[in-house]
Amino acid sequence: QVRLVESGGGLVQPGGSLRLSCVASGTIFSIYAMGWYRQAPGKQRELVARINSGRNTNYADSVKGRFTISRDNAKKTVYLQMNSLKPEDTAVYYCNLGTAATKPGDSWGQGTQVTVSS
Repeated sequence: QVRLVESGGGLVQPGGSLRLSCVASGTIFSIYAMGWYRQAPGKQRELVARINSGRNTNYADSVKGRFTISRDNAKKTVYLQMNSLKPEDTAVYYCNLGTAATKPGDSWGQGTQVTVSS
């Protein structure tokens, strides 16, 4: 059974940085695209960043130049480095396995809260 466990969220001031991690188990991690989504209160869940098995990446326009997605297949881990954080980045961030270009895969982590506030 696939399991995704996120970590690294927290409270940070505007302009600060955080690195989220998502460890996968129960799957052949390296063959899947991985994605980070986020959901703010009262808003729909949105794709933030995606990395495929060939390490090609895509980003939402709102985070381009500030966020970087990467993966370590040996550790079955996907990362999201978030720099220059803004209050509008506040959300629960979710890891997703098998993220396609236009829709998420079936497996989700439990989410990690990111709060950007002074």
